[in-house]
Amino acid sequence: MATVYKSKDLILNRYVAVKILRDEFTTDEEFVKRFNIEAQAAASITHPNIVSVYDVGKEENLYYIVMELVKGKTLKEIIVEDGVLGWKWSVKIAMQIASALETAHKNNIIHRDIKPHNIIITEDGIAKVTDFGIAKAVSNSTITAFGTTIGSVHYFSPEHARGGYTDAKSDLYSLGVVMYEMVTGRVPFDSDTPVSVALKHMQEEPIEPIILKPDLPKSVNDIILKAMQKDTEKRYGTATEMLKDLELALKNPNGNFVYNENNAKEFATQRIDLNYNKRTENIDNEKEEKKGKFAKMQDFFEKHKALKVISIILVCILVFALAMGGTYLALSLGRAKEVQIPDLSNLTLEQAKEKGTELKIKIEVEEEKYHLEIPEGQIIDQDPKYQDNYKIKEGSTIKVIVSKGQEIVSMPKVVGQTKDEAMKLLKETGLEVEVKEEYNDDIEIGYITKQEIEEGEEIPAGTKVVIYASMGIEQVQVPDLSGKTESEAKTAITNAKLKWKSTEKTSDSSKPNGVVVNQSISSGSMVDKNTEITITVNEFDEIKTATISVNVKSLLGGKIEYEDEEKTKVKNVKLTIKVGGDTVYNETVSPTATDITTTKSDKGNKEVTVYIDDIWKATKQLNFNTQSSITIE
Repeated sequence: MATVYKSKDLILNRYVAVKILRDEFTTDEEFVKRFNIEAQAAASITHPNIVSVYDVGKEENLYYIVMELVKGKTLKEIIVEDGVLGWKWSVKIAMQIASALETAHKNNIIHRDIKPHNIIITEDGIAKVTDFGIAKAVSNSTITAFGTTIGSVHYFSPEHARGGYTDAKSDLYSLGVVMYEMVTGRVPFDSDTPVSVALKHMQEEPIEPIILKPDLPKSVNDIILKAMQKDTEKRYGTATEMLKDLELALKNPNGNFVYNENNAKEFATQRIDLNYNKRTENIDNEKEEKKGKFAKMQDFFEKHKALKVISIILVCILVFALAMGGTYLALSLGRAKEVQIPDLSNLTLEQAKEKGTELKIKIEVEEEKYHLEIPEGQIIDQDPKYQDNYKIKEGSTIKVIVSKGQEIVSMPKVVGQTKDEAMKLLKETGLEVEVKEEYNDDIEIGYITKQEIEEGEEIPAGTKVVIYASMGIEQVQVPDLSGKTESEAKTAITNAKLKWKSTEKTSDSSKPNGVVVNQSISSGSMVDKNTEITITVNEFDEIKTATISVNVKSLLGGKIEYEDEEKTKVKNVKLTIKVGGDTVYNETVSPTATDITTTKSDKGNKEVTVYIDDIWKATKQLNFNTQSSITIE
C-alpha cells in the first residue's frame, strides 16, 4: 500500500521510516478520510511490541506516515529461511504479538491484517507489529481494486473472508494462523486462488498442528486450535485470555488447561442466581413469620416450666448426637483418597478395568487402532501416562488407546493428490503418515510428488508411511552484488541458485571502477530458483603508469658496428621509444644493452613503437587499464 523510505529526522537527529501512500489509495477520498482517523488513533498507542507512529500528514498530493525505523526481518522472511520454528520461540513471539493486541484492543483499535509480513523481528529478537489501525482503512475500501487479499487471505478469519463484522476475536484468529505457520512451516489453508483459500477458512477444519509436528506440546496445539475456531464464541474472548494460556504453555507444555468443548466438564462454573433479590425478600418475610411463632412458643413454656427443662435436656442430647454423627460422616466422606496411577501398558482392556475397580478409578476407551507389535485387545497408551510417585484421586478417569491387532492393508496411490486428500486416504486405510516437504519445479504446491512405499504393496496396518509434498519452485534470496567484479558477481549468482543473463556497461567516474554498480533484481528479494539477473558493471579508462623495457641487443639481432678498423671500439646507437605518437625516450645507448627502461602515464590502449637510428624495429599494444609493464625485444 506504500513505498517506504529510510529517512533522517533533521530536528531530532534520528533515522525513521517514511511511508508514502500509493496513488491508487490517495484518489479515494473516503479512504483518505478513514486513513487519517485510523492512523491518528494508531499514533496514540505506545507499546514495546508495536511499531510507533510518530506523525501523519500530507504534502501536496502525497500522504505520508512517519514511523519508527526497525532493524530486522519480517517474521515471514524468517519462516521462509528457517522453515519450522521451535515451539518455545514461537510461543514467545506469539506472546509479544498478543501483548500488542491486548493494548490495541483496549484502545478500541482492531488490526484486521495480522500476518507474518506485518510482524518485524528485531536483531534482539523483539517482535514489532506494524500497520496498526491502517489495515482497517484498507479493508474497508474496495479490496479488489488494491489486491490486498492476495497477501492476506491466508490469515483471514472466517467472518472477514465472508465480508462480515470483524472485531478483536478476528485478530486472535489471525494470530492462531500465524502460530500455526510458525510451528508447522505452512499455512493451514492453501489453494490456487484467494477465493478458494477464503472458502476453506469458512468451511474446512485445519489439520491439527500436532499431526504435522508430533513433538509439538499438547497445550500449544490446543491454543492454536482454540484461536482458530470458526465460531467466534468458541475462540478466546480477549487477547488477555490467550496471553495467559501462552504463559502457562511455557510452564506446563503438556497440561490440559486450554478450555474447549472436550474438557468443558473440568471447567464447570457456578450458575449466578438472577433472582437473588427476590429470594432475599422472601427469606426476610419467613424470618418475620418465625419471630411470631417463637413468641407464642415462649408464652407456652412460661406457663409449663417443667416441660421447658425437659425440652432443654432433649435438645442437648440431640446436638451431641448430631455432632458425633457429623464428625463420623466428615471423616468418612472427606477428601477423595489418592492412589498411585497404574501402568496399564500391555494389559488387556479387561485386566485394566479390573485394576481400575481395585483402585476405584474409571477406565475409558478413547480410541482403538491397529498396531504393529501390540496384540489385539491390549493397551497401547494411556492418559494420564504412568509415572513413579504420581498419584491421582479415586474416581478419576484414565483414557486408554486399545490395539486392534495387526492387519495387512494395501498401500494406496497418493501421488498426484493434494496433501489433505492423501493424509485422509492413508488414515482411512489404517496407516500412520509422515509428510516431508520438498521443492519441485514441475508440481504445484501442496500436491504429493512421491511415496516411499509403492502402490499395491502389502504392509501391516499402523505402519508409518512417508510421502512427499511439493513446496513448489524453490524460493531463493537475491544476493547483494554491488562492489563485486563481474567474475565475482557471476559466481555469487550461481551460488544463490540463480542465473546470470547478461552484463551491461556504464561509465561513471564518480563510482568505483571495474565493479557491479546495479543489478536487475534488488538484493534481498525472494524469487524463483534459476531466475535470470542482469548486472551493470562500471568501466572507464583511468590514467595509470606503465614501465616500458627494451632489449636493444635482441632487436639488433646481435649485429654490432665498430668505430675503428681494429674493431675494438663499439659504435653506439640512437634508441627512440614512442607511445601513441608521443616520444618518451630518445637517447644514445650501447648496441649490447638488454634492459633500457622508461615510464609513461596514460589510459586506454596505446601502441608502443621502437626505433633504432630512426629505423623502425618493433610495435606492441599496451593496455594501461590492465598492464603495468611491457617488454619489447
